[in-house]
This record gives sequence, structure tokens and C-alpha cells, in this order.
Amino acid sequence: MVGLAVAEPFEDATQAYKRGDYETAFSLIKPLAEKGNAYAQDGLGLMYENGQGVPQDYAKAVKWYRKAAEQGNSSSQFKLGYKYEKGQGVPKDNPEAAKWYRRAAERGNQIAQMSLGIMYEKGQGVPQNYAEAAKWHLKGAEQGNLICQQKIAFMYEKGQGIPQDYSEAVKWYRRAAEQGDADSQNNLGPMYENGQGVPQDYAEAVKWYRKAAEQGNSSSQFKLGYKYEKGQGVPKNYTEAAKWYRKAAEQGNAGSQYNLGRMYSLGQGVPQDYAKAAKWYSRSAEQGNAGSQYNLGRMYSSGQGVPQDYVMAHMWFNLASARLPASARERRKKAESNRDIVASKMTPAQIAEAQNLAKEWKPKKERRRTASGVN
Repeated sequence: MVGLAVAEPFEDATQAYKRGDYETAFSLIKPLAEKGNAYAQDGLGLMYENGQGVPQDYAKAVKWYRKAAEQGNSSSQFKLGYKYEKGQGVPKDNPEAAKWYRRAAERGNQIAQMSLGIMYEKGQGVPQNYAEAAKWHLKGAEQGNLICQQKIAFMYEKGQGIPQDYSEAVKWYRRAAEQGDADSQNNLGPMYENGQGVPQDYAEAVKWYRKAAEQGNSSSQFKLGYKYEKGQGVPKNYTEAAKWYRKAAEQGNAGSQYNLGRMYSLGQGVPQDYAKAAKWYSRSAEQGNAGSQYNLGRMYSSGQGVPQDYVMAHMWFNLASARLPASARERRKKAESNRDIVASKMTPAQIAEAQNLAKEWKPKKERRRTASGVN
């Protein structure tokens, strides 16, 4: 506890810091730190870390964090752990990071609890141990730490390090979702959709998908589009379906690119446009979506939306047949049959070229991108 003798200058330093007068804050806080005040040492370390009132100096930040940490200051214990984890001002040392995270976590520091949980998840500085990870994430979650809430929800959902419990998963996803976390909103939606831990409720699933989708979560944008397309939890509306598929597709979501291509091909929710269908199938196919590869093969084979090109048709049919899952056996057979039909119209040189293209092809994951107009 800050003693009465130093409380007033420490408060003056705090107020100076808050109003951005770092030079005054530094001049007031340094003498207190040198006299052993742990709060002042923690504050001085922060000023050195951020270069506030002094040149940025991680080594000096570490020096003062260590002094405060050794007195039991949990804020400095966490910060010292972070410095060891990142190798800032000290050599990178995960066991040392875990040591200081643990000290802070045991004193109730929620960010340290989160960090220690992550280290147990990854086996960094400590043996990998999901049960220990769950223990620390639960402690942090109970204090309102958003990331801990995300993680403990996932661990309950998957039974990772803790007995599987969908009700607990829903509880923690909801707490994070109610804080506005899009990933948790996206994860809460399927719990309602599938009736895991809660009664099945498509409308409630749609509610959470929409919240995440409006924040730009491409997975929820895809799911919301699908709900509009199928009329689950909302009235069937192809225009809305296409709208949400487009938002996700423009971010590189391969499933949405496939669905948007299909909607252009069928004229559902958008004017029928084979060229645009081919565009979206192509982007999805390049990422490895077998359905798009199959449809693109058909378009190149018939010259629908693209110039007729048997080499490209053969390549895409070949790739689709190799990538379609066992559950899609009939479609795989169609891809092989269509490839062979196309091959009957090709020269040996063209077949060899198509086979080589398929052999050399590799999926290209799209980077997330923002919308740049209506396509």
C-alpha cells in the first residue's frame, strides 16, 4: 500500500501522467521508485518502456519492473514475464516468462492468468498441459477476461483439458459474445443451430451470426447468407443471401465464393450472369474448393461464361475428382466422366498439358480483403 508520506507525490505523478505531462510525471515518480515504492517502480518501468518523458529503453524498463516484481507487484510481474516472452530488454526466455506470469497469476492478475494459460496450451516454457491451461483460463474468465472466456468456452466445447460440457461452453461464449467479441458470437451461433447446450433455435443462431457478420466476421457472413438462402431462422431471401455471401466472398471465404458463383449461375438473388459465376468459381477453385473446380470445369467445357478451353476443363475436372471427398462419390464419378469426355476431344499434346497443369497446381489461399464495390 502506498504510504501516507509518498501518497501525495505519487498521486501528483499519476495526474501528470494522465494529462500527458510526462516530464513532470517522471521527475516526481523517479525519486519514489528509488526509495523502493513498488507502484512508482512499476510506473517508471512503463515510462521507460513507452519512451514517455525519457528515451525508450527496454533494459531500464526491465530493471524497474524487476524491482517492483520482487516486491510482489503483480502488474510488474506480468510485464516482466512479457519482456522475457518477447525478448525485450532481456534475452528471450520462455521458462522465465512462465515463472513471472505464474507469480502474477497467483496474485489474481487476469492478464497473467491468460498468458500462463496460453503457455500451457502451446507448451512454451512449461510442459504442454491442457488441464493447467483450462485452470488458468477459467480463473481469468471468471474475472471477465475476454480471451480467457473465448478459450475456456472452446475447451468446454471440445473437451480439451476439461470434461466436455456444451452448457458451460455456451455460458462462456455468451459472456464473451455479450462483450462484443465477433469470434465468440460466431461460435455461439452454431451451438444454437445444432442444439448443443441449449435448445435448437435457428432464430437465435441467426441473431448471433448477424452480430458477428456486421463486424466483418466472414464465417458468420457465410452462415448468415446460408440461413437466408435456406430460410432457417429468417424468411427465405435470395437477395439477402447473395448480399452476405458477397461480403464473405470479398474477404476470401471460399465457400461463399462458391455459393455466390452458384447464385449468379442460377440467377438467384442476382441477375443471371455466367461470367460473374465463372469469376467467383475461379477464385474459390484456386483456393482448393472442389465444388468450384467441378463447376469451372463444366463452364470451360461448354464455353459458358468463359472462352471454351478443353485444357482448362480437363485440368479442373481432374483436380475436382482428386479433391472431392468420399461422401461425394457420385459427383467424383461425374468429374472423372466429364474429364474423359473432354479428353476424347483433345489431342495427346493437349491432354499432356492439362495433366501437367493439374500436377503443378497448388491451392492459393486468399488474403483477407475489403469490399471494393459491387461485382
